[in-house]
Amino acid sequence: MKKIFLAAAFASTALFTSAQIGNVLKHAKDKAASTANNKANSTVDNTVDKTVNGTDTNDPNSTSTNQNTPANNTTQSNANNTADTAGQHSQANSAPVSIKAYSKYDFVPGEKIVVLEDFMQDAIGDFPDKWNTNSSGEIVTIDKNQGHWLMMPRTGVFMPEFIDSLPDNFTFEYDLFCIHGNKLGGWGTFQTAICELSNREKIQEWQFADNNYYFSVYGGNASDATISYARKKEGNSEGGVQITTHQLADKSKPCHVSLWRQKERLRVYFNEEKVLDIPKALTPGANYNSIIYVQPDADEENYYAISNLRLAVGAPDTRNKMLTENKWVTHGILFDVNSANIKPESYGTLKEMANVLKENPDLKVKIIGHTDADGSDAANLDLSKRRAAAVKDELTTDFGIDASRMQADGKGESEPIDKSDTPAGKANNRRVEFIKL
Repeated sequence: MKKIFLAAAFASTALFTSAQIGNVLKHAKDKAASTANNKANSTVDNTVDKTVNGTDTNDPNSTSTNQNTPANNTTQSNANNTADTAGQHSQANSAPVSIKAYSKYDFVPGEKIVVLEDFMQDAIGDFPDKWNTNSSGEIVTIDKNQGHWLMMPRTGVFMPEFIDSLPDNFTFEYDLFCIHGNKLGGWGTFQTAICELSNREKIQEWQFADNNYYFSVYGGNASDATISYARKKEGNSEGGVQITTHQLADKSKPCHVSLWRQKERLRVYFNEEKVLDIPKALTPGANYNSIIYVQPDADEENYYAISNLRLAVGAPDTRNKMLTENKWVTHGILFDVNSANIKPESYGTLKEMANVLKENPDLKVKIIGHTDADGSDAANLDLSKRRAAAVKDELTTDFGIDASRMQADGKGESEPIDKSDTPAGKANNRRVEFIKL
């Protein structure tokens, strides 16, 4: 198994040969047209309709969910008009994960959200307008999961063109769906790369960049996945450790992937599990300017889809901000859509605040919830108050902070800190503030 994996992970760059480098990259709209033309007779797309939507397109009684039908439009419109919904992480309709399951999760997102890509602005069936590829893909919905997804059913390279700067301190998150058909054996490789590209038009040449870092996910069987990394630093290539994870075993829901860069150090999490922590992963001073996704060996039944990309910049500095600036603003405490239920991936941020309170026993804080402007003023005000109260309860119950040291309140949408007409702006306005009393 390891020999097979190594051949897939470390020889994968051979899949993009000089012959492929000469291929002309097509603009997103060309890709959308190509996908649409291929779909009519493609075996892949029959599998898509069955696997992604849980329906059989050959069954006249079945209803596909990835079509722009009036019913689907109504459902999506209603979702967009509820309070504080934009840009939340998608979640399958399965049993909720306890926040205590994330007790070893130390991920804390960056201070300011600069990118939030949920594909909601793109039509079902199209390739997203602000992306580039040398292959093809399309926007779909996935049964029992909210939102839009970029499905990548064919071998190729995919790049969000709007991400063109990756500073020394940033966090990057996305949801990864493994579409696993009935084919026996492994379910293909998926790579995520941080690159310094000299020509961002030639994305298929990403592996030739003087500086890049990528990790590969290889599905060895139906339940386990193996992860390894490779990197190039100033032209010198290196390979790294193999890790086995079960985080992709449940094919009914996505895996939340989080990357955290602190200068040279890079940490990678799959859900609550830290799968990689490489102290010297990246090259100091390199101009990393691109996030690249690669499918080196997709087939007609086994491939991947992504959504909810979130890039945040800046190093969180909880202690300094609380003790010197008397205020800490965080976007790392996440909630279920239109709900005060705290998502388990908020654990690292809550732990940061709890540690500050424990180290400073005289410190008292006021917790203030804020929402975006979607929905009514009254609904958002009520939601923000309930969310602040939930944070207080969590710090008391799971972290042992005396409730008398904390007050909770909400401001709804009344105090925005960013624009309210972009997904990233809305995400910045959805926040929790801790004010020193």
